[in-house]
Amino acid sequence: MASDWQEVRDVLRSWREDNVRQSEEIVEYWESCLEDNIHKFGDEMWMVYEQVCLAAYDCHRIDIAKVCLDALNTKFPDSIRVCNLVAMKYEVKEKYNEALEMYDRILKKDKTNLLAQKRKTAILKSQGKIPEAIKELTDYLKKFMSDQEAWLELCELYIQEQDYTKAAFCMEELILFNPHNHLYHQRHAEIRYTQGGPDNIELARSYFSHAIKLNPNNMRALYGLFLAASSVASSAKCTPQKKKENQKYASWAAKQISDKYQNPNNTEETKQVKAVEHMLSSLQISASH
Repeated sequence: MASDWQEVRDVLRSWREDNVRQSEEIVEYWESCLEDNIHKFGDEMWMVYEQVCLAAYDCHRIDIAKVCLDALNTKFPDSIRVCNLVAMKYEVKEKYNEALEMYDRILKKDKTNLLAQKRKTAILKSQGKIPEAIKELTDYLKKFMSDQEAWLELCELYIQEQDYTKAAFCMEELILFNPHNHLYHQRHAEIRYTQGGPDNIELARSYFSHAIKLNPNNMRALYGLFLAASSVASSAKCTPQKKKENQKYASWAAKQISDKYQNPNNTEETKQVKAVEHMLSSLQISASH
């Protein structure tokens, strides 16, 4: 760990540029040399104060955060950025009502403040107020429709509410933003599979297949393809032609899984492969009747 204040300054600067928190290390730097030398940083001192304040919140060191906040408040008494830090202090202390009031005041001054809007959603979620969090996030996405992280979070909130149709819609939006992200296709397929029903299972199989096409090493998608194809093939309403096709898909997926797990030293993965092979053999037995 760097000990000279100039080395520490360079380390903190690189972490800011890379958007890395490293909270425990920053708190250690503060106590070892920053507190006594921060006046040497010039104008960069205020960015370091903010960086240390956030790290102190992460480590629940309210005493350090208070020192940083006092300095920032004195220098920038009307700053919205500092107000956000104050609201986060209330969050750390679990004073959620005060935090929400502070974020509301921030949004009255600046309706486009992303941090305040996202933190409000996070508070409501932590309080178990999922419908309110959903409303807050949908209002946010009306203004910032290209925020992929927000769409992902909204999808997870809908899943918690077991509203899979809306969760699937969120994933469809994400696929439109980034059609080459195999994880988006995989997640959409999982939601469709959870919804159940012949149409959704077939749709799930298609999205699992596309995820595998984008990333042949996506084991979760391979398992999903096997399960979806097996489910379609074992359906009583499945036509002989469709049953044959889905048995073929399931066999291919099982072979891919088996080939990727060919490691005699990995007993746990070998058990998983045997389980898949047993499922496939069961499918073949039931399909023969």
